[in-house]
Amino acid sequence: MTATFQRNALDISYNGWENYETWNIALWVNNAEGLYNLALDCGDYETLVKVLYDEYGVTETRDGVKFADPKVNVVQLNSNIFDL
Repeated sequence: MTATFQRNALDISYNGWENYETWNIALWVNNAEGLYNLALDCGDYETLVKVLYDEYGVTETRDGVKFADPKVNVVQLNSNIFDL
């Protein structure tokens, strides 16, 4: 599985997040305990996406946003979820 991710962390125009896709993923990761714990175990967003796909066959949130969507701002997710 390969994915291209957006790298600009400066634009925060959707509820404090760059866009709907990034916001939606952050919402799910931060509010689903199992997913949050898995994310912390993975250590970064790229690893989380790989583990979700390889080990669980999960490619998207329950709202249909693909974890590997090129619109997802990985830099923003890593700095707001994984830098604790």
